[in-house]
Amino acid sequence: MILPEHRWWAAEPMWRMAEEYGFAHAWTYDHLGWRSLVDKSWFDAVPTLTAAAMATSTIRLGTMVASPNFRHPVHFARELTALDDISDGRITLGIGAGGPGFDTQVLGQPELTPGQRVDRFGEFLELLDQILTHDSTDYSGTYSPRCRPAGTPAACSCPGCRSWSPPTAPAR
Repeated sequence: MILPEHRWWAAEPMWRMAEEYGFAHAWTYDHLGWRSLVDKSWFDAVPTLTAAAMATSTIRLGTMVASPNFRHPVHFARELTALDDISDGRITLGIGAGGPGFDTQVLGQPELTPGQRVDRFGEFLELLDQILTHDSTDYSGTYSPRCRPAGTPAACSCPGCRSWSPPTAPAR
């Protein structure tokens, strides 16, 4: 676990060392802040993992854990597709239902019951999977605003994250 609390000049050697020491994978937290570190530097997981992917070549990289507390599946799918491409498929995505902690409090969201969080998590996964595996998505759910308002194009994707199904490379 490499926390996203350090500026890149200090964090990069940690990611490189994890790979050099022979670790199979390295993770970072995907939260808006973390307990006693909420008043300190804290960087987003996706750009951190993108930078780690550029600084390493074999180690798997992952989130611990992404949640629908502050992520919308459409935008998150775009981030994951780019991260998957940059890392050459070395991403392991940890996803959770999200708790009632700091992430929801800082955004002023209402506290959901455990059942509501489970329902929202199911919807989040369903929409995320559709975007990552289909050419276009038209989705409306209870917790996700309508993905495609009437009269607008569908949320198009570049399906084929290596974790789902790799795309065929175009002939050169």
